[in-house]
Amino acid sequence: MGNLTFILELFGTVAFAISGAITGIRKNMDILGVCVLGVVTAIGGGITRDVLLGALPPTVFEHPVYLYVAVAASLVMFVPALRGALFANHKLFDLLLLLTDSVGLGIFTVVGVGATLAAGYGENMLLCVFMGTLTGVGGGVLRDVLAGDVPYIFVKHIYALAAAAGALVCCICHSFTELSVSYIGGFVVVFLLRLCAAYFRWDLPKARPTEEEEKETSENKK
Repeated sequence: MGNLTFILELFGTVAFAISGAITGIRKNMDILGVCVLGVVTAIGGGITRDVLLGALPPTVFEHPVYLYVAVAASLVMFVPALRGALFANHKLFDLLLLLTDSVGLGIFTVVGVGATLAAGYGENMLLCVFMGTLTGVGGGVLRDVLAGDVPYIFVKHIYALAAAAGALVCCICHSFTELSVSYIGGFVVVFLLRLCAAYFRWDLPKARPTEEEEKETSENKK
């Protein structure tokens, strides 16, 4: 399973790094800002997971290949010709962001579950689901905070819920089959839920502001 996990993490690193770099480009950041967002998005969730599991130093510092790959993917997105092609086609831009983010979310969610299982917590399904979800969404939360946005998981398209559902499926499948199959099951659930949520505009319920709140908001804007 070591080679499979390594390959999955590389794919996830590239996907999330592209997602973070695109956000930096959209925010008109310089090359350092684009790289920082790409790297943070790619490795932030894994570092948080490792710290909570007591796996110190975090994996990325023992195997810096993930850091190098994240930086390289971010730099590629900074190429002027590629940026021009993306921004000239807004549909292509949004589709690339959705696909890379969904792929990264699915991969890191199941890898997070696998890391928790490997740490000896296979009997604690709640912890496995939590760590899988955290690994999947952690980098995106850091990306959004650094970019000055409300974290995506709190406002749109059942993002964290998709990760939690995939992590749960991965844990359940692992009880009946080998880990590689459970990885596939969890990833497919996350990926399909993200795409369906984006296409059908699925969102969790939000509180509608009262008349008093709307009035106070309008007064504060004056």
